[in-house]
Amino acid sequence: MTTGVETFEFQVEARQLLQLMIHSIYSNKDVFLRELISNSSDALDKLRLETLRDGDLEADTSDLHIALEVDKEQRTLTVRDNGIGMSHDDVVQLIGTIANSGTAKFLKELKESQDAAASQDLIGQFGVGFYSSFMVADEVTLLTRRAGETQGTRWVSSGEGTYTIEQVEDAPQGTAVTLRLKPEDAEDHLFDYSSPWKIREIVKRYSDFITWPIRMAGESATSSSEDDSTPEDGGTPELETINSMKALWARPRGEVTDEEYNEFYKHISHDWTDPLETIRMQAEGTFEYQSLLFIPSRAPQDLYMQDRKRGVQLYVKRVFIMDDCEALMPEYLRFVKGVVDAADLSLNVSREALQQDRQIQLMRRRLVKKVLSTVKDMMSDDAERYATFWKEFGRVLKEGLLGDFENRDAILEVSSFGSTHDAEQPTTLRQYVERMKDGQEHIYYATGESRSIVENSPHMEAFQAKGYEVLVLTDPIDELWVDAVPEFEGKQLRSVAKGQVDLDGEDESNEGGPEREQQKKDFADLLSWMTTTLSEQVKEVRLSSRLTTSPACIVGDTHDVTPALENIYRAMGQNVPQIKRILELNPTHPLVSGLRTAHGERAEDPGLAETAELLYGMALLAEGGELSDPSRFIKLMAGRLEQTL
Repeated sequence: MTTGVETFEFQVEARQLLQLMIHSIYSNKDVFLRELISNSSDALDKLRLETLRDGDLEADTSDLHIALEVDKEQRTLTVRDNGIGMSHDDVVQLIGTIANSGTAKFLKELKESQDAAASQDLIGQFGVGFYSSFMVADEVTLLTRRAGETQGTRWVSSGEGTYTIEQVEDAPQGTAVTLRLKPEDAEDHLFDYSSPWKIREIVKRYSDFITWPIRMAGESATSSSEDDSTPEDGGTPELETINSMKALWARPRGEVTDEEYNEFYKHISHDWTDPLETIRMQAEGTFEYQSLLFIPSRAPQDLYMQDRKRGVQLYVKRVFIMDDCEALMPEYLRFVKGVVDAADLSLNVSREALQQDRQIQLMRRRLVKKVLSTVKDMMSDDAERYATFWKEFGRVLKEGLLGDFENRDAILEVSSFGSTHDAEQPTTLRQYVERMKDGQEHIYYATGESRSIVENSPHMEAFQAKGYEVLVLTDPIDELWVDAVPEFEGKQLRSVAKGQVDLDGEDESNEGGPEREQQKKDFADLLSWMTTTLSEQVKEVRLSSRLTTSPACIVGDTHDVTPALENIYRAMGQNVPQIKRILELNPTHPLVSGLRTAHGERAEDPGLAETAELLYGMALLAEGGELSDPSRFIKLMAGRLEQTL
């Protein structure tokens, strides 16, 4: 008995994506079965977890498994599980649309990618594995009923433009996906997926480690069915478990191939690329646990999204307990995927209890140290792979400098930064210190939106003139961590745009001391007058030691919040008061020396105040800042240019 059938149209982008998947993306179409089995495995995990949380849930958990059913006559393949299943609303939300938030972005990246392999790799980032079924099937039917509910749902589509949904009264618990298979086509790498031999081969290659039994009709039953005969007893053919179900993390390293590790990573991460690094750990003694962690080869799409997930699953004695276990991995290592299998935790442990559990805290501490030491080994042993890691995850790893005081030194050791030493190759802090000039006391850095803005900033002039190396920090997170990390190897980190800069003081010759004192006397009246004239914009006007060619620059006091950091706080909804900064003048620049002379001769001239305002505006623009009144600045500048004609 069923209710009425509803017909829906795929959204335009989803239809385009389906056509791409069916006709042009994959060279290896076998992966469709891996995806369906992976989805079934997740459904079984979720049911086990739900029954632990809710003792009143009416669900049959006596024989949780995945079944593969082949009908060669009808040319169908069914992947069936008795897991958590889906409600009608779940089907509409999860199956009726494709990659709710990512389809447009996916299509854009796919069209921009000229590499077929890269195109295939993009798929896994958008959660569309279910739709790989349409590569091998003319029609896909999904029948599902959520555990604890009485009514099921059937979803049917040929992948062309529409799909139908209807409610069904007699659906079994779980989900069954039935594919009406396309004909075999060797040229298109489309095999006969109604062949039991081919199905077994795919399961062995991609899904052997799945911890739930994957069952299929035995060889004898399959053979007899192919001969159009029935089993001797006339009943259901005997089913065989065709996967080993051995947890990879529990097997000795020598018994597991790299390919098996890679396939396991793809199963738990829903990624389509091999991991960059595989990390094994086994702790014995008073508290035993095993872990198998992976560093992906590229950042997932949701790495910086608010509803992102961390990728470590928690097992207890081989029983799945929790996906996305936040207590096991800090936020700044949220890109790490894998499993941790503990021996002594309760099977119904809650997230709240995990946060306080001493054993979990100990595991977390060891896992973090192991990940960071692995990155350090990668840095020293394989520069190319480390460069890939840093490009993908360096920005998020630096978040750890803000909160993980215990591992701050380890994070600094494996961090790389842009530098004026080499425009292409980043540097470590240790390499920077080794290159420091004789007499240089501090590690200098500059923050900004881009390398070009930083390199062309007036703040850099004296450092460039003396050949001092400056770190070029352009990630938004850099504005935050530089204030939280006071030093490295006993060398203080100093901003080139904050505080007083006395590079002569770091030079043994210390030339220019008496000359600077004379300049302060000569410019005292001008500095006092400009401080008063520009009091709405700046807290002080003083002579600069960091300028060689520019007339002026704007700097902050040593402990001031930078303008970029002010903007970050405001974007986060925090009310930050406007901080006045300091205008520094280059006493050797003709514009500044000319202004001093003019002020000494005609201090009451109103045009001088406008010149001071222009000088401030130019300094603000030179560092990439924004004028509070651009139209006034343009009007003043146009007037001055007119006078020169």
